[in-house]
Amino acid sequence: MSDKKNIRVLIADDHQMFVDGLKSSLSQTDFVSVVGTANTGKQVLDFLSEKETDVVLLDINMPELNGIDTAKVIVKKHPSVRIIMLSMYLEKQFIEELVRIGISGYILKNTGIKELEQAIQTVSDGKKHFSNDVALKLLDAQTNTVYANEMTQTQPQLSGLTEREIDVLKLIAKEFTTPEIAEKLFISAYTVETHRKNLIRKLNVKNIAGLVKFAVQNGLAS
Repeated sequence: MSDKKNIRVLIADDHQMFVDGLKSSLSQTDFVSVVGTANTGKQVLDFLSEKETDVVLLDINMPELNGIDTAKVIVKKHPSVRIIMLSMYLEKQFIEELVRIGISGYILKNTGIKELEQAIQTVSDGKKHFSNDVALKLLDAQTNTVYANEMTQTQPQLSGLTEREIDVLKLIAKEFTTPEIAEKLFISAYTVETHRKNLIRKLNVKNIAGLVKFAVQNGLAS
């Protein structure tokens, strides 16, 4: 078991009110020491270069460098630091990508403080901790592996895209704007832009026109 007296935690989120509330709650926990806070991914990396930290509580949506890219750098440059993602997203493509990167936990922001305390303790012992809903998403993704393989054989051009990326692509082809797509899919504009960039990269096109052309060619623009 890890030393319960002093698990050094960095809280990273772009909403200062959330950071302050979390810091206040964790400061009352006898085995957690909040050693710092950050509002951007760059601030997280700067902090880790200067101060010893055991666990980073990391939001996905942050300016300068988002949580996913920040996690990639942490895993590479600070392998001893455990990462717990704090997010409202329950989309399996986010969860699966972050698990592949090497995070130790994924907690939904509506989770109670007691579970978060448990997660901090668990990951500091070198184990994994995921909210129940997140764990179910991962299990669902595993059980759908056979279906995914079948899709690869029947639709090779679309096999590399997630369901949400295809949803975004269809709406792009119908000339919806980023805010309109965000509203229709109940996601943030930032998430829409992230999907758009991923689509351009995965489909090896240069711009929106290339995405629209691909959608038309593959029957996604109707």
